[in-house]
Amino acid sequence: MRSDQPRPTTVDEYIAGFPPPVRKRLTAIRKAVRTAAPDAAEGISYGIPVYKQGRIVVYFAAHTNHIGIYPAPRTDAAFKKELTAYGGGKGTVQFPHDAPIPLDLVRRIVEFRAKARR
Repeated sequence: MRSDQPRPTTVDEYIAGFPPPVRKRLTAIRKAVRTAAPDAAEGISYGIPVYKQGRIVVYFAAHTNHIGIYPAPRTDAAFKKELTAYGGGKGTVQFPHDAPIPLDLVRRIVEFRAKARR
């Protein structure tokens, strides 16, 4: 999203602020999140998409070279090894724009986070 654009108020507006290849990737992540957490409320927080079920399930955001998912369960044994293949900090995972997005992994992360929030 360009810095001269107004801050989005919906996820549709957020996605629309990016070039077509990035929009396609964001739309795929959004669909994976909605599939994994169909009861989560969708919104914008800190200028990026957020999904909540009482508490925050997940955020995602596009950056110059990647799309980030926050928070990511990097320290959980079920994900620790698999997430080492991706950049990011302690609670984030970065999916580079030059590689396919592992949508199954995204779904599993969101399902894990949604169950932990009930």
